[in-house]
Amino acid sequence: MTSEQITNTGSVMANHGSIQTPAQTQLRQDGSSNGGPSERKRDLRWRPAMLHPASLRVLLPWLTSIIGIASALCLVIAWFPSTVWNTPIVSSDAPAHYYFIRRLLDEGLGAALHLWPHNSFYPPLFHVCAYFVIKIAALFGVQCSIYAAFNITWIIASGVIFPSGMLVLCRYFLQRWNRGNPISRISQASSTPESSSVSESSNVSNQQVSSAVNRQYNATFDATFVLQNLIGLFVPVLAVSSVCHPYGLLNAGPLIAFGFATSLLPFLIAATLRLFDAIAAREHIVKWLVITAVAGVVCLVAHPRIAFTYALILVPFIVLRLPWKLILGAFIAMCVGAVAFVALMLTSFKSDRWANPASWFHSHQPSKNLWESISFCFTDGLDGFPAILFALLLIAGTVAAFVCAFRRAAVRSSDSLSAAVSTVAPAFSADADALVSDAAVSLVSASDPPTASCSDAADVPLSAPSEPSRPRRNDRLRDMIALTAAFLLVTLVYVCTVTLVGALPNIISSPWYRDENRIMTMLPLVALPLLVIGVNALSECVSACAASASFVPSASSFSAKNSASSVPSLSSASAVSSVKNVSFASDWIGPIAAFLVIAILAVSAQIVCPSRTAARDAIIEHSSLNQSDPNEQLTEQKITVLRKVMERTGSQATIISDPLNGSMYAETLFNASMLYPIINARTDVPSVPFGKVETAFASGDGQQVLGTVCPLTDAPEYFLTMGDQAQSLQSFPYRAQYDSFHNEELIDAYVDGGTLVKVADYSQYGQGWALYRFGCAD
Repeated sequence: MTSEQITNTGSVMANHGSIQTPAQTQLRQDGSSNGGPSERKRDLRWRPAMLHPASLRVLLPWLTSIIGIASALCLVIAWFPSTVWNTPIVSSDAPAHYYFIRRLLDEGLGAALHLWPHNSFYPPLFHVCAYFVIKIAALFGVQCSIYAAFNITWIIASGVIFPSGMLVLCRYFLQRWNRGNPISRISQASSTPESSSVSESSNVSNQQVSSAVNRQYNATFDATFVLQNLIGLFVPVLAVSSVCHPYGLLNAGPLIAFGFATSLLPFLIAATLRLFDAIAAREHIVKWLVITAVAGVVCLVAHPRIAFTYALILVPFIVLRLPWKLILGAFIAMCVGAVAFVALMLTSFKSDRWANPASWFHSHQPSKNLWESISFCFTDGLDGFPAILFALLLIAGTVAAFVCAFRRAAVRSSDSLSAAVSTVAPAFSADADALVSDAAVSLVSASDPPTASCSDAADVPLSAPSEPSRPRRNDRLRDMIALTAAFLLVTLVYVCTVTLVGALPNIISSPWYRDENRIMTMLPLVALPLLVIGVNALSECVSACAASASFVPSASSFSAKNSASSVPSLSSASAVSSVKNVSFASDWIGPIAAFLVIAILAVSAQIVCPSRTAARDAIIEHSSLNQSDPNEQLTEQKITVLRKVMERTGSQATIISDPLNGSMYAETLFNASMLYPIINARTDVPSVPFGKVETAFASGDGQQVLGTVCPLTDAPEYFLTMGDQAQSLQSFPYRAQYDSFHNEELIDAYVDGGTLVKVADYSQYGQGWALYRFGCAD
């Protein structure tokens, strides 16, 4: 192109991606009043169409987050069994959690550090929150029961805290995936005076193509921004769609404290990853160190065992993103923690099987075969069609993400080489400028992929740097390797727990008590971020393929017109129009497809959910008082008997009974003072009465019984019989320690000897049911 042709063509202004005609350029240069204000107004009207308003950029993430979290909360509330608002969940761990809340109400927050009946520590955060629910309700004149406070705290943790944490974690990975998007650099460059004016010696064809490419980048940025928020809309819903968490833990035990810590864990993981970013950037380290420390303390107060889940997920990120000295320090800290954990187990739980790991968890039985356990992990515990769709998206998205990450790494390596060469190259001549112009045109030719490709061709610098570029970290590739490794580690632990047997599976799953319910809570923490990044990568690839298919005829048309036409400006304008039309179509194909797929997955997971329904039905059954077995933990008859017992004894007298017959629920149902308020009062702890009372009662020596029981309190002491132990508690490993409490011959002997005096007979409700008073001097 000659200089005369350049003059005839006119100037092209890259003002926020808008193309200036020659007449507009001349008016702007001459400062003419004819049409000037009108053109400026049209410019102002055009600019919002090309760029996101600041208000939209701020409000859209908040709006989608609120809608997503509100939807998740509604799903959790809709699922929650209505039968447990007035009656307890009848299961192994439930009485302990109710008792802990009762103890806080009776003794105040000071009891938070010694909630166990023998005054040792139990993680109190969940119970403290329930305590505050009751106190806050009382401020408004509302009497909130222990069961209602328990349920409200669970709903808030599961329906608000957990989906919010998963949204924070997934958006963190999305931001890192889309970090370095070229539009931010192009917008900044185009807003400067240097980039908003064109030198007379600039190559016009190059500027026209650059302006068209800028428009395409703008559209890509809009699509990426909207896609992130649309995915964020469904992340909270998907977080509460799986039976893995939170529903499974409410049914299993319920494992409330561990579940509460799991709901908080995404915030700790996100804060830790931000700390890694700060260390890499060497800025704001103290800030994120403090935030991470606070989040860590909160999680540990919720349940210390969550540290194993945290360490398992973070290990790949530590290896891939920290300097080697910090990696060494982290692993030393983990080793110290492992040694401390082993020492705690050896001193707390006496056993003759410690030296033989294959004999650990001897009563554990595999619940799934190998295929079932692996497929469960890849489907995130979903059912039916949603499970298949989740697995397909997870696998396809992971592959696409690795392809995009590798291509971006290759492009960056090429950029680094080009930047190094440019620092030693001489200044370009006019002929070289022409060559650069041709290269710019060939950038959008049919032989090359479009700029919206997943290789992130936009990482090519807009101008040669003035100094050699430092090697950049391949964040996409590192994140994909780390997330995939974390997912595989969780899968390994899950498979070891539910399928494999032997010494090695026992050792690997022992930090979680080889409990399937605890381990499957880790799946959403790794599967959902991997799915989100994968869908984002698939969106990029779909847009890239669409742009490539649409851009081939446009580029060919531009080349033909540019060689045949005698008016270069027309051919350049045609190319610009082609790029503009392609960008609006191709860049939105991927996000729309991703939105539809995620929407189908999220909606179908609420329609096809037999696992969640089964968990809900199990809880309803556990909380029902209409039991066919009269010896179950709670029945209508036992509720009636416990009420009558409380009317006779009052809340101050100590009542001794086998807790496995359901009598322990009298503590929270009627504010009774049960010596055994939970099924495991720990008889191996010194200086507590539980083991002494059991030993004395089993001895058959009345004097020893009275000498042990009577000094317990100044109030009267009673003994309650309500039949055999419940069948639902037969898995409790220490149930034999209470056998003497339902030994009818032993009880009759104590009655004959005056050690026990019957004060109420409840045989009309069950054979041998009665209330006795110990024959103490009081």
